[in-house]
Amino acid sequence: MSLKVNEIFYSIQGESSYSGLPCIFVRLAGCNLRCSYCDTRYSYDEGIILSIAEIKDKIISYNCHLVEITGGEPLIQKETPRLIFDLLEQDYTVLLETNGSQDISIVDYRCVKILDIKHHLSGLNTNNGLDNLNKLSYHDEIKFIIANRVDYEYAKKIVMNILKEKKNLIHFSPVYGVLEPNILAKWILEDSLHVRLHLQLHKFIWDANARGV
Repeated sequence: MSLKVNEIFYSIQGESSYSGLPCIFVRLAGCNLRCSYCDTRYSYDEGIILSIAEIKDKIISYNCHLVEITGGEPLIQKETPRLIFDLLEQDYTVLLETNGSQDISIVDYRCVKILDIKHHLSGLNTNNGLDNLNKLSYHDEIKFIIANRVDYEYAKKIVMNILKEKKNLIHFSPVYGVLEPNILAKWILEDSLHVRLHLQLHKFIWDANARGV
């Protein structure tokens, strides 16, 4: 059993309620979408084939029990759920960052799934797997990446009409360098939305274009 891996690195988690914690990142190669604001285009094709055992050996080399499986889109590789299961069985806390286009029900319920809902600027809002919203566990999280007012209104509509009964954490994250955080904060406050303003913490700590951090 193997996966195509773009990179494995140890850094600070920056894109969920676990933001600020040390975390091991396993970035898998390949993605079925091409979002206009994507900041990891290098993961589309670059990667090496590693067995699950090799991946776990690398993870074990770090003194950390928080692991994020990210991409690209991790769920386009059929062995991803197996890697997640194995890590959970070894008492790791596992986060999965997914673009929302793949069925998340194939992933162990113990994994914290961070579901990205696409909207207009991505150019791919028609790829939203909104049926995944009915497959979320209580601890899973939902993220909207927002570049402008049109994106915000789309996200607000989903929050108010579809997510109003759900208890999952909802993050509104401005596209770095496109929408100023204070503007998004103003919109959230004006509408009294029960969502979290979320910033990509790692981009404020290190160079915004740096890899492996």
